[in-house]
Amino acid sequence: MAAPGSAAAALALKATGLGFSKQSGEDDPADGEQGDPGQVEAAVQQVIGQVQAQVRGSGQREGIRGCCEAGRLTSPRVFGAGSEPPVLAASPLPSALSLEQAQVLQAMVDPCARFFEEVNDAAANEALGSIEEDTVAGLKSMGCFGLQVPEDLGGIGLTNTQYARMVEVVGMHDLGVGITLGAHQSIGFKGILLFGNKSQKEKYLPRLASGEVCAAFCLTEPSSGSDAASIQTVAELSPCGGFYTLNGSKIWISNGGTAEIFTVFAKTRMKNVTTGEERDKISAFIVERAFGGVSSGPPEQKMGIKCSNTAEVHFEEVKVPVENLLGGLGKGFQVAMHILNNGRFGMASALAGTMRGVLLKAVNHAADRQQFGKPISRFGVIQEKLAHMAMLLYVTEAMAYVLSANMDMKVPDYKLEAAISKIFASEAAWTVTDEGIQILGGMGYMKEAGVEKVMRDLRIFRIFEGTNDILRLFVALSGMEYAGQTLSGLRKDLSNPLEHMGSIYKEVVIRAKRKVGVPTGQTLQGLVHPELEDCAALVTRAVELFGETIESLLLKYGAAVTDKQFHLRRVADAAIDTYAMAVAVSRASRALSLGQPTAQHEKLLCQTWCQQAFQRVGASLQEAKSASWEEVFSSMKLISDALVQHRSTMASHPLGF
Repeated sequence: MAAPGSAAAALALKATGLGFSKQSGEDDPADGEQGDPGQVEAAVQQVIGQVQAQVRGSGQREGIRGCCEAGRLTSPRVFGAGSEPPVLAASPLPSALSLEQAQVLQAMVDPCARFFEEVNDAAANEALGSIEEDTVAGLKSMGCFGLQVPEDLGGIGLTNTQYARMVEVVGMHDLGVGITLGAHQSIGFKGILLFGNKSQKEKYLPRLASGEVCAAFCLTEPSSGSDAASIQTVAELSPCGGFYTLNGSKIWISNGGTAEIFTVFAKTRMKNVTTGEERDKISAFIVERAFGGVSSGPPEQKMGIKCSNTAEVHFEEVKVPVENLLGGLGKGFQVAMHILNNGRFGMASALAGTMRGVLLKAVNHAADRQQFGKPISRFGVIQEKLAHMAMLLYVTEAMAYVLSANMDMKVPDYKLEAAISKIFASEAAWTVTDEGIQILGGMGYMKEAGVEKVMRDLRIFRIFEGTNDILRLFVALSGMEYAGQTLSGLRKDLSNPLEHMGSIYKEVVIRAKRKVGVPTGQTLQGLVHPELEDCAALVTRAVELFGETIESLLLKYGAAVTDKQFHLRRVADAAIDTYAMAVAVSRASRALSLGQPTAQHEKLLCQTWCQQAFQRVGASLQEAKSASWEEVFSSMKLISDALVQHRSTMASHPLGF
């Protein structure tokens, strides 16, 4: 299954780093099957003996040394070029804030935090099923409805990093309010901000930024969820060419019942000027409720985020002026995916705020709660939970601010980092909250503590704005590009070996070294603090293992690897863990380089995380290419098929009746 926004998932894991983004016009690696994979394997086997002999003869392997380069502001990545092995870059955590921007942010963060502590009442919002009027008024007065709208259009004009910090404050106190604000500006009118022309921005953004009107993002339909390209809503151009008539329905729309401005995606008929062929393509439109024909269903009854309005939105013979076409005719799918990719960066920071709030409650309870004559914080089981929660928070924060900094520094392609951050943060926050409830015990299960509400609010984050399952496939398939390009090039060389003997031997030696565990040239030297050499070695070794595994899978399955979802899930887990190691190293390097008071504690967090994550990487990749696990996958498929075929749990009841 392809990830949203790609034909078969745009290939390139630059987030862990394994390759480049696919360039337009390049052949898909899956198309390079005309060669015989066996040729490559045979060539590798011929040289493995030589490599093993070299290892035995030298008696040692190459070491990985690291030192600090405090001035670099790049995020952790692994870049590849041609047929060379990737080269790792994981410099200290980037910061895209100037001194002035930091001062502006601090002046906003403190009042916002006090507002959520003193004015906003999360429990009251939930009971009401909407946000209390005093809270809404306060949010408007602070400019929270237009945080990233330029000042000349009525907004605050925050950078992505500044916005991420503000969202973190909201996430710590009330995720329902966070969803309302996020659905409004992270995706609701984000299309106007990113793709709107001058007149569209001037017409709509001032009212949206002030909170006078609310926005919603309308993509999902009853028959169109992860497969966004299958939407059925239609927009037909009028004979006069002055407007489109919009018909269709959208479901589960955040702010759907309260919004006045909608970004709506619909099929439009387009004609190829060369061939005359007509086909449907998705276009995006700015739709006003005031146009008429727009109606909303009742608020959905949800598990969590109950103060956030969620409703169906229906469009019946809605006349949309042609000037409200957004991003160009037939460009709607790209508009939708870019909005979602751009909007995801705030999710990691919001959930980092949530995790921080839960962790503090757990820490305070563990310190105060006495059992068997001592605080429960003295017991190993509790210590393990608290330490794991702290590491998850540390990594999530690192991911959030690496991503926002790269966006502020105009890194052109960040969708993979955004996908990984969304997956990691949503699952880490769930784990932290679950363990927090466990530490609080019976108190954690009660409404009074407020943590059970957090758990209910959190569950949706693994589903919306791209389910974690779909995003995992995107991450895994993306990681195939570097290996796919390399193998494709090597197969072409093998078709004429006399002319390409040098490049063939070079590539074969690299792959052979990887198979016997010899480093192939990747290094963090000069990019991390010397005290983190051990972590640097684990990161680079994880990348080596990743490269070996994806090459093995490509050689074994070729283009069919896109259907091997059991394998791809494990490849994605390894990629996510590897990227998490890299950002942790990056953040801890920065703390050590600057001599921050918490530097040694951050070093401990980083080292412990990397040790555990590396073990998970190895286990995930082993499962992905193991013959015994292949049998397990086959058995699981049979079990699932039987359940679905018979629509039954299948196994007989233990009592026999």
